[in-house]
Amino acid sequence: MQSASEHVEISLAEGVQTIRLDRPEKKNAVTEDMYGAIAEALERGNTDPAIGAHLFCGQRGVFSAGQDLSAFLAPGEGVPPQLDRFLDAQVLAEKPMVAAVDGMAIGIGTTLLMQCDMVFCSPAAVFRTPFTDLGGVPENASSLLAPQIMGPLWAFELLCLGETFGAERALAARLVNAILPAEALEAHAFGVAARLAAKPPLALAEARALMRGPAELRLEVSRRERTRFFERIRSEEARAALAAAFAPKPSAHPG
Repeated sequence: MQSASEHVEISLAEGVQTIRLDRPEKKNAVTEDMYGAIAEALERGNTDPAIGAHLFCGQRGVFSAGQDLSAFLAPGEGVPPQLDRFLDAQVLAEKPMVAAVDGMAIGIGTTLLMQCDMVFCSPAAVFRTPFTDLGGVPENASSLLAPQIMGPLWAFELLCLGETFGAERALAARLVNAILPAEALEAHAFGVAARLAAKPPLALAEARALMRGPAELRLEVSRRERTRFFERIRSEEARAALAAAFAPKPSAHPG
């Protein structure tokens, strides 16, 4: 299946649309065209009866390093249009979303998972949201969803302190359903997605909608967050933090 981005691979099998981040040279850092491709795939799932579930994957050893930070240094106003589309598409996705996480899941790589219905990870998975470190705020409705999933104390630790959660801690915090060996992770997640895709679609859709609650609230929070995020990320405070993040690291070898 063709993708709008060379860095997002889309495939369909057994009713499961697999959305694979494929930019390994940048640790799957997400660009505008990648957001557009993911949004297009999720939107297609709402109207295509052949798609019964979505599966998010990265590559072996890396899920996503998050937003490509170079985009934040570029001048502009408002939310980038394809990111805006992607954030809406996650909230409005009508089919179940499953994720398989091996290695790092940073920033949007973690908050994407909070929109999913089931998440599986390998022992090497690492979850972190360095929003405040970069002068930003939480996004993708995570200020609403993280306290619901993890409880307010762990949510604050993840979103505001920017603490790193390994696989075992993520399982204890209910951020993931189960930890699988890396070599079995994708097959297990795909199998779960295929089981969901095989269920009576109207019954599954109604059960899912009842559990997730009104999309309007998630959408309202997500849109408010992204507006504030880009207000903050273009502030002098954030520009200083981003410049420090991009500054050359001192050599480990003297002289």
